[in-house]
Amino acid sequence: MGPTASGKTELAVFLTKYLPCDIISVDSAMVYQGMNIGTAKPSADILALAPHRLIDICDPADIYSVGRFVEDAHAEIQAIHTAGRIPLLVGGTMLYFSSLIKGLSELPTANPEIRQALDEQATRIGWPAMHQQLVQIDHQAAQQIHPNDSQRIQRALEVYTVSGRSITAWRSETKGQDWLYPTIKLIIAPEQRSILHTNITKRFNIMLKQGFVEEVQQLFNRTDLDISLPSMRCVGYRQVWQYLEGKLEYADLPEKATIATRQLAKRQLTWLRTLTDAVWFNNQIPNLNMQVLELLNMELEKI
Repeated sequence: MGPTASGKTELAVFLTKYLPCDIISVDSAMVYQGMNIGTAKPSADILALAPHRLIDICDPADIYSVGRFVEDAHAEIQAIHTAGRIPLLVGGTMLYFSSLIKGLSELPTANPEIRQALDEQATRIGWPAMHQQLVQIDHQAAQQIHPNDSQRIQRALEVYTVSGRSITAWRSETKGQDWLYPTIKLIIAPEQRSILHTNITKRFNIMLKQGFVEEVQQLFNRTDLDISLPSMRCVGYRQVWQYLEGKLEYADLPEKATIATRQLAKRQLTWLRTLTDAVWFNNQIPNLNMQVLELLNMELEKI
């Protein structure tokens, strides 16, 4: 685990060379086909050497839920165990990690009428104002949701409207498959946030040179996609989409996208710091890969 742009994929690919492990991607953006540059998806050459499960499994027009991830991940874990190998879960979608290990709460089902009403209200006052409503209803959930994350704001408000209970209260009653697997939790991140910010800026500039705008243009040209879909709300894609709509100047695009990515990294680090049973590695240390490998070899001997 680790924040975005911390080198998780590179480390995971290295580990597959020395351990009998198969990679399962824990990334809510990499599940989508045709979204390669902006998600920093491993190249075809890397995937040939170290295949990643749960990458490129659905179309950007689809909505891939956390519930579907939990179901898919359990199936992949079981398949890897059956083959006598070790599942290596790699990614930065912390809600996926949490839901997989702790289980899912049985939230009320979606209500189309309420969702439409919330959408209409958001059109009038904007999602940041809707977020302020959520602050009054469920401060804990609001702290974990960005003011522009329309999907999660809508869902939290919908749950409260339908049931009269906050989504935090519902999630306190988690249910699901028991997590019965011995687990080694590793986190890689730089000790200085400025290093992470520099890496985020560099990576986005590289993405632009690789053709990120052109990648989003192909998606933009489709008639079945819009910015309200989870796929198009992914960090980076949302900002390029706004540029293509004429709502953002190209000169402002790198700054807007990197700021949004930094905010994502901050939320990721906040969640990671709640894990008391994880081992942290500074991703700037020499021989990081070998140090992680040595630790894993020692821990695996205990299992």
